[in-house]
Formats: sequence, structure tokens, C-alpha cells
Amino acid sequence: MFLQLDSTSAGYRRLEIVHEIDFHVNKGEIVSIIGANGAGKTTTLRAIAGLIRPTRGQILFNGKPVHTMRPDQIVREGLVHVAQDRALFGNLGVYENLVMGAFTQPKSRVKESLEKVYDLFPILKERRNQRADTMSGGQQQMLAIGRAMMARPQCLTLDEPSIGLAPNLVAEVLDAIKRIRDTGVTVLIVEQNAAQALAISDRAYVMESGSIVLEGTGQELHDSPEVRKAYLGM
Repeated sequence: MFLQLDSTSAGYRRLEIVHEIDFHVNKGEIVSIIGANGAGKTTTLRAIAGLIRPTRGQILFNGKPVHTMRPDQIVREGLVHVAQDRALFGNLGVYENLVMGAFTQPKSRVKESLEKVYDLFPILKERRNQRADTMSGGQQQMLAIGRAMMARPQCLTLDEPSIGLAPNLVAEVLDAIKRIRDTGVTVLIVEQNAAQALAISDRAYVMESGSIVLEGTGQELHDSPEVRKAYLGM
């Protein structure tokens, strides 16, 4: 398995948020985790990214334990995270933000990586001299994803990429995620917009109160009466 969590628990100080969860992501998949606020979705991604340490269990990437690594080491392994708050350098321009994302890469590869990001998000090329904090929410999300792609990830984890976006921009960002997968990058996405996430996912998991309660293909979960009632408003 490409990315695997084995009986992984995580939380903050003495408060455990995620309780011995098991799930995996196969290479080349888009996998989503859906669930209500407070279910433990963001905590799970933060543990995978090395931003917090699991209290129990392990996280394996390409068969290698990464749960004891620093975040920068995990990025060098090819596992790159896009946070919910985007964490852009607001006083820097688009180009500078993108180049920051290539800190693990040789300088000789930066130009090629930039062209790939510009192909994915042409608006970033048009706005390459614009300050990040003057961009729209949708453009900032594209910039955050583009900056992550500059690290040449094997696996990209995305925390609520549609949050705060207008419906047309949500569709544009999710379409970009599909195109990222088509370039060979595996994607793990946490998303409250369950219908949109399930529509692009090969497989998905449902989290409740820090535990995985359902799993299946995106279509299976979309058609599940339990999921439709609880998360799709049907």
C-alpha cells in the first residue's frame, strides 16, 4: 500500500481526537475523507504531514515509517500537504510563493516545475507578480496547491480545498485535482462538501467522532442511504 495508517491515534496535548484508525491509499487514487466538523479529519492530515505526532500506531509511506519524521523530511519523501488556511506568504508575489514550494528541489528543476504549475493554473502565470494577499479566495487556493506541486509530490494531501469558494470555483479546483491525479500524483482529500468529493473519488472513508465508520468507492458511499441522509442532505 502506498500510504497506510495502522491503528493510528492522534490529538493535542492530553486530548485524543483520532482513535486507532486504519485506512490506506493506493498509488494513483483519489481518496476522500468526509465527515462533520470535529470528526478528526484535519487532525488525521496533520498527523500524516508530521505537524503533530501520533500517540499510538504508525503511518507508512512507500513502506517507510514517516510518523517519526519532521515535516520537511516528509516533504522530501514526496508526501506534501496543503493546509486548510493555505498558509501563503501574503506579502510576497505569486512567483515568490511558488518558488518557496520548491525548497526541497534542485534549482535546475524549478523552471520546469513552474511551467507545469502554470499549465495547471494559467491564472497564476497571468498574476505571477501579484501579491498573494490581494488575490481572491479561489486564486489563493490555486496558489496553495500550485506551491505544493512545486515540491514534485508523489502524494498530495488537501484539507478542505473548497472551503469559502463560490460554486464555480469549487468545480474548477476539483477539476484541477483530477488533472493532478492524471499526472501521476496520488491525492488524499478531506472535504466537507461530501457530494463534490465523492464525485471525483475512487474510494472514500467516513469519519465520526475520531473513528472510521464507513468505507467504499466514491459511488458506493454516494449511494449509501446513511451517507445521503447524514452528509448529502437527501
